[in-house]
Amino acid sequence: IRCWSNIPFITVPLSRTHGKSFAHRSELKHAKRIVVKLGSAVVTRGDECGLALGRLASIVEQVSMLQNQGREMMIVTSGAVAFGKQRLRHEILLSQSVRQALHSGQSQLKDMAIPVLEARACAAAGQSGLMALYEAMFTQYSICAAQILVTNLDFHDEQKRRNLNGTLHELLRMNIVPIINTNDAVVPPPEPNSDLQGVNVISVKDNDSLAARLAVEMKTDLLIVLSDVEGLFDSPPGSDDAKLIDIFYPGDQQSVTFGTKSRVGMGGMEAKVKAALWALQGGTSVVIANGTHPKISGHVITDIVEGKKVGTFFSEVKPAGPTVEQQAEMARAGGRTLAALQPEQRAEIIYRLADLLTDQREEILLANKKDLQEAENKGRLALPLLKRLSLSTSKLNSLAIGLRQIAASSRDSVGRVIRRTRIAKDLDLEQVTVPIGVLLVIFESRPDCLPQVSALAIASGNGLLLKGGKEAAHSNQILHHLTQEALSVHGVRDAVQLVNTREEVEDLCRLDKLIDLIIPRGSSQLVRNIQKAAKGIPVMGHSEGICHVYVDTDASVEKVTRIIRDSKCEYPAACNALETLLIHRDLLRTPLFDQIIDMLRVEQVKIHAGPKFASYLTFSPSEVKSLRTEYGDLECCIEVVDSVQEAIEHIHKYGSSHTDVIITENEKTAEFFLQHVDSACVFWNASTRFSDGYRFGLGAEVGISTSRIHARGPVGIEGLLTTKWLLRGDNHVVSDFSEHGSMKYLHESLPLPQRNAS
Repeated sequence: IRCWSNIPFITVPLSRTHGKSFAHRSELKHAKRIVVKLGSAVVTRGDECGLALGRLASIVEQVSMLQNQGREMMIVTSGAVAFGKQRLRHEILLSQSVRQALHSGQSQLKDMAIPVLEARACAAAGQSGLMALYEAMFTQYSICAAQILVTNLDFHDEQKRRNLNGTLHELLRMNIVPIINTNDAVVPPPEPNSDLQGVNVISVKDNDSLAARLAVEMKTDLLIVLSDVEGLFDSPPGSDDAKLIDIFYPGDQQSVTFGTKSRVGMGGMEAKVKAALWALQGGTSVVIANGTHPKISGHVITDIVEGKKVGTFFSEVKPAGPTVEQQAEMARAGGRTLAALQPEQRAEIIYRLADLLTDQREEILLANKKDLQEAENKGRLALPLLKRLSLSTSKLNSLAIGLRQIAASSRDSVGRVIRRTRIAKDLDLEQVTVPIGVLLVIFESRPDCLPQVSALAIASGNGLLLKGGKEAAHSNQILHHLTQEALSVHGVRDAVQLVNTREEVEDLCRLDKLIDLIIPRGSSQLVRNIQKAAKGIPVMGHSEGICHVYVDTDASVEKVTRIIRDSKCEYPAACNALETLLIHRDLLRTPLFDQIIDMLRVEQVKIHAGPKFASYLTFSPSEVKSLRTEYGDLECCIEVVDSVQEAIEHIHKYGSSHTDVIITENEKTAEFFLQHVDSACVFWNASTRFSDGYRFGLGAEVGISTSRIHARGPVGIEGLLTTKWLLRGDNHVVSDFSEHGSMKYLHESLPLPQRNAS
């Protein structure tokens, strides 16, 4: 921790030998020396007369935060001309008499501004004010800033170049942020585009080229170029087929069509790309991003440094495989082909995958053994996660059985008619089931999830992107290979894709134009993070599995301990394991209560007392910190309630709408509980662990949803389908159904076609 002016800030250890640019975005967090170039469109207001003060303040805050982490920040800024134009216009208006102003009219004043406000004069008038503004803003963060004005000659004159280099190094050594700009008050008009002929030649004729030249001169790790577009597109932004390029490689210029330059400033995107490639050749990484968007400008610089997928990243290292965007497009195309197959063909693919799981058992277990050994050597995984990571012969056999169930039940899932209506004579409407589109399933430490989810996606005709945890990399790799082998039976290998790139989960959650549904499989923290990060993509899942078992006064002694033991101890890490045990007050200090406590002690379950339960005890277990706790281990909370109604109220207040159970022999009480508990799964005299797609006969599940929209509870094939409407007519138009039209609406329900019994 370092302190200046009593303001503490954290310094991060940063050291890097300059020479080669970073190969991946994730490495940008190691950047120590950073140049931030602010384009004219970023710094100026929309009317080009004055500065965007709020945006500028946000940028200064981000630069200050990075500077206070121990990084060396430099800013190449535009804005002097715009600021000067504002000041000079104000001076001109003030210098005129009121009579002249009234006589000439506002429109003539605007016309007069064109010949009077020459750019060099505006720059001369605006430079001092711009710098004063930067100084005032940086002072708020106890940071000193210094102004440096340069021209092209300063880089071509060896002595001046050495002087500039020495000045910048000295400023950085003293923890001062240099604010650099071209000296537009004396700079000559731009020359024809004859520079960028080689690594050592670049003319400083705009702030893009200045930033690139400066970045290479100062051996900078990262150059961030902020403009008014999201980054580099393969065609002019705004055109129909324009796509943002995530990573740009030298030699890709032929695939890009450049549009016009920015509304203000000297250079357009083509100039930025040339400058970026020149800097990249000099060993500096480059990101071009949007610095004007109100939703991201407040954290765009820090997001880039953290390695998040923002703007276009320039890299010299081309990955061996496709990008995640390309994988998503391949999955969508493959999914559409998959959906067009006959049901028997989709079932055949799943049967083939089930056979491969047993035929290739040895190879799968060998790969899984590598994952387990690496996890144990690193010591990063807790015992419950290691159990999830582990595969066995029995697990693979169960998987194969589940996949065959999916294949058998999938024969009429896609294209099934669920409603038929005769709108009018010869005008029939059908509602049919169709795939959702492209699914993104993110799972932790559970390689068995991969074939389960793949089979459900195949059965429902969806394209699939899989993102597994790195702790299961070897297992996931072979299971995905077997899945693609099975898909190849009918030529749809690309329908299921495994994301192996360094993509962060948060970045995947932003691909709203490529992904239709996200399904997280893992810890409650993972689910919460994904729900928070998802931008415009629905998330199916549950953030917590706080499951309750309520023991009623009429409970059977034989059933109580069996159900509680199975619910809590059979697999305590599961999301459908018991977390809170509710006991009717009349059962306290009874033999049944003693049996429950003895059983939990024998099973080594740590007990936490709820507030009411603790009040009945002289020496109670540790009182629970929160009644909304998912332990995920051999721990549970015990609380006392006075009635079934109070049990229901407790569940609604502290539960997660996952799975809740009543143990009682009173049918009336049980039915009241079943009807009034508002959870995805509500059971009577059965373990919470039955809340599972395989146990429900769904073959497998992609997860358990506590959402109230679309699918709820264990989600199988049906939860991965949506519907579309098919209308078949014969020259029908709406005007025929008007008051004086010739046709009338019938709206008759028609019988559904018989479902395939097989």
